Amino acid sequence: MPPFDQGRARDKSATIEMNPCGACPVRSLTVCAALDPEELRRLADILQTVRIEANHTIFGEGDAADALYNVTSGTVKLYKLLPDGRRQITGFLITGDFIGLALNESYAYTAETVTGCTLCRFPRKKLEALLDEFPKMQRRLFSMASNELAAAQDQMLLLGRKTAKEKICSFLLMLSQRAARRGHKDNPVHVPMSRADIADYLGLTTETVSRTFTQLKTAGIISLQEGNKIQIAGMDALYDMAEGC
Repeated sequence: MPPFDQGRARDKSATIEMNPCGACPVRSLTVCAALDPEELRRLADILQTVRIEANHTIFGEGDAADALYNVTSGTVKLYKLLPDGRRQITGFLITGDFIGLALNESYAYTAETVTGCTLCRFPRKKLEALLDEFPKMQRRLFSMASNELAAAQDQMLLLGRKTAKEKICSFLLMLSQRAARRGHKDNPVHVPMSRADIADYLGLTTETVSRTFTQLKTAGIISLQEGNKIQIAGMDALYDMAEGC
């Protein structure tokens, strides 16, 4: 899967264009939400709007962490590779989420598009310089980092303490709740990721994921729809299963 590269931005996988953010339709969900018009103008001077097709790498684990990204449309997966080549997906990001925060000079994980995505790309050094002047944006970034930590703790619970069925039910509820927080329909749930991606996120095999979806469908808890959507017929029942009740 070819990596994203500014120098190759005009290929079939990605395009870049300069784009002011004042009219951004999803700004209320992003790191820019707290900024006033003048601050937005200055931020627009350093950002680039990047469009990347599905299944392409935005940056790889170990690459120089020279940019940060805000997802404005689409779905991105984050993962790490184990020494034996196995993959652990650590998260799925959607509209409004921020990517690329790094404590060191290199990225600690790989970011790859699940669907076609649009992102705002911020050069790291230029953004850090602006953060010194924009305390509201700095606080919002801190809040996003805190949410990321909470998501990592939820992931640890999923991997360590839940059965396969509990994991799948929890996963569907998570997607539903995230959609609701962004003002979208929470049912049916949009599930753009593959069964293999879900398996690598939940610490299961692809076969187990498929079998569990079939069991939930047979039980009348969910129904599979076109467009990568899953209708939850019994939200209370799904919640009980997620909690092991």
